[in-house]
Amino acid sequence: MQRFDVLIVGAGMVGLTLALALRQSSQLKIALVDSSAVAELDDSIDVRVSAINVASKNIFANLGIWSAIESSRVQDYQHMHVWDKAGVGKLDFSAKDSASFPPEESLGWIIENKVIRHALWQQAELDEDIHFFTDNKLASISHGDSEVFATFVHDSANNDEQGANSTPTQPIIAKLVVGADGANSWVRQQMNMAMIFKDYDHHAIVATVECPQGHQNTAWQVFLPTGPLAFLPLKRGGSQKYQSSASDLCSIVYSTSPDEAIRLAALDAIDFSKELTAASDGKLGDIKLKSERFTYPLTMRLAQDFVKDRVVLIGDAAHTIHPLAGQGVNLGLLDAAALVQTLTAKLNKDEELTTELVNISELKAFSRWRKSEATEMIAAMAGIKQAFAPQQSGIKLLRGIGMNLINNFAPAKKQLISQALGIKADLPELAYQKDAL
Repeated sequence: MQRFDVLIVGAGMVGLTLALALRQSSQLKIALVDSSAVAELDDSIDVRVSAINVASKNIFANLGIWSAIESSRVQDYQHMHVWDKAGVGKLDFSAKDSASFPPEESLGWIIENKVIRHALWQQAELDEDIHFFTDNKLASISHGDSEVFATFVHDSANNDEQGANSTPTQPIIAKLVVGADGANSWVRQQMNMAMIFKDYDHHAIVATVECPQGHQNTAWQVFLPTGPLAFLPLKRGGSQKYQSSASDLCSIVYSTSPDEAIRLAALDAIDFSKELTAASDGKLGDIKLKSERFTYPLTMRLAQDFVKDRVVLIGDAAHTIHPLAGQGVNLGLLDAAALVQTLTAKLNKDEELTTELVNISELKAFSRWRKSEATEMIAAMAGIKQAFAPQQSGIKLLRGIGMNLINNFAPAKKQLISQALGIKADLPELAYQKDAL
């Protein structure tokens, strides 16, 4: 048997953040289980990117890994330009218009997922009390009054994958299990934790594109009759494939109807690029597709409870939202920070996580805290999506007038900018700036 204080299933961005934050705040012994070890970074640009807001940057900075992320490929943006393809409305946001004092220098940062995960993983490997398990998948989870028992798969197929000399992994006993294993969470399924599902009736197409007129340190988003199309500014790598101007790459997130997604995915690269140029009104020039296209369905998921017995869900395991505002990863990172604050509130640096300190009522409070914010975000995404659904001409005109009124009303703009920055009440302590960044 192997004994740990916390077993984290899923070593993605959220799970790794939780592990590092727990170790920074306590002497807890952590087990991290993930069948996909981190790969070394190369010059190829990942189509999977995240829009990181100020609150998430603060989390990374307070964990001491922001400098490692920043030294790789990070593209900040100071502006956002949003417009309605079917109407006259537009919104323009700038970091200098934020309500914070002094104003923020950037509205956010677009970073490849693999860059963030690599920096987190490397930092975690330096900690002798964070133990990685990447050779075997978990087979089962069972729980008692004070501990959770997790076993690994040891069947012949798994041994064939790992090689003839593969050593069976001993079961793990932990005081708490955290499911940070994504939208199709194995932990959630094992624990029979109920979920609410809603099909957004949208598929997302993601890819990397070249924009001859440059991204201008701006996040661009156009609302089309079939859904939103976002152009997120990217930092170039060093490979020949991506060489030219330093600021003309964007990651696209094209949310559209399933039928339209099928049509777009079937187009060749030239015709797909022409569609993007037309959809964006040529504001970024004659766009060229520079990567593969990936398509996936969009579904809202929300766990009815984030806590069951001694198992907690965070990140996409607990909730998934529409990507139109780019807040999914930020929401998950706040889950991790909030759980650390909950677990370590009674701990001194040299204390262990005793049975009594895993207080179920406090975990339930954590669940209410994080579910409330997730529910609020889901409602906001649904409202925006509905507002830009195909409407009669009169409604389109009113929508455009409303957008233009907000665009020219400073207090309303400041509030929206604060939401985009992740600056709000009731943030976990780790999400505030503690030291000079």
